[in-house]
Amino acid sequence: MESKTFKVLNMTCNGCVSTVRSEIEQIEGAEVVDINKAAQLVTVNWQPPASWELIERRLSDIEYAPSEA
Repeated sequence: MESKTFKVLNMTCNGCVSTVRSEIEQIEGAEVVDINKAAQLVTVNWQPPASWELIERRLSDIEYAPSEA
């Protein structure tokens, strides 16, 4: 299992948190471990068929592009 913590700079409200969590959890093999709204940090674990590229693309498509933590 792989893991990554990253920032989502425009994740500013509970609705944003819910959207980010929902989009990631729809990816088979991906699991949201933690979301810290105040710090705009998301930690995700995944295993195949999920991949970092797939997670990154999904979030970018909905305008919550990840950046380095």
